[in-house]
Amino acid sequence: MFGYVKPELSELKMIEFSRFRAAYCGMCHELQRSFGTASRFILNYDFVFLFMLLYEGKESPELKMRRCPVSPFRAKCVCCRSDALTRASGLSVILAYDKLLDDVDDEKGGKRLKAKLGKAFLKGACKKASKLYPEFNLEVKLRLGELQKLESEGELSLDRSADKFALLLASASDDRVKNHMLYHLGRIIYIADAYNDLKDDLDGGRYNPVAARYGVSSFPCDKSVTEAVRLTLEASASVLMADTELLSESYWTGIIKNTVYLGIPKMISAVLEGRYSEKPAGLPRQEMIRENGDTI
Repeated sequence: MFGYVKPELSELKMIEFSRFRAAYCGMCHELQRSFGTASRFILNYDFVFLFMLLYEGKESPELKMRRCPVSPFRAKCVCCRSDALTRASGLSVILAYDKLLDDVDDEKGGKRLKAKLGKAFLKGACKKASKLYPEFNLEVKLRLGELQKLESEGELSLDRSADKFALLLASASDDRVKNHMLYHLGRIIYIADAYNDLKDDLDGGRYNPVAARYGVSSFPCDKSVTEAVRLTLEASASVLMADTELLSESYWTGIIKNTVYLGIPKMISAVLEGRYSEKPAGLPRQEMIRENGDTI
């Protein structure tokens, strides 16, 4: 998947870091509990953020100490049994599976084989998630189908292409403010991913919405193209910031604000400057802190 939406971990308070790690590990456990072991491999920061955004209330979610294959000897504090956590996990399975279907059609060689294997392993999980969230499943198929059609026709409008993925992600919530946030978040993810893939797509002769919009034929591209992409990404980031101030206070407010005000702008700069890596280094090895101040 994408994994572009992450907090600036170095700027999180200790209590916020412990909460974020509990959310991250909690989603991994929830993916296995609700959708099977194979689904754990699709865990990414984007849907951890979605879980925190969908969560309602200032009260702490249920927390438990659990071990896992990554940490078999030392139990970690994880979020569990939350409707928002289950929903975010299920939506991530649906979207990951449909993206794998696209990759099977679009990619070649090793990447195509990897997508076919991933599709086979995730098929059962997607069936279960689709039954739980049929509306989102239909929306994903509709928007990705529309997007695939635009790409096959060589669509020149970056906004029109980005709109399809933005509408897809916005459907994850019926709340007016959250729906609007997710729309612009989807727009940021789509355009940032397109720019990040620019060189590979040009080398492979594949359609790329940034290349189509600005007539890019080689990489690195002209600075004017980079600045134009920066402007459109920062415009959506500004909307995200404004919408964040309209959210009701929740247990995750501090992390959400950190992600929107620090994490996303940093990601945008890293992508446009060629410093971004899709493979996160993982969470820092840092002591977990209980809310009463005791070390876990």
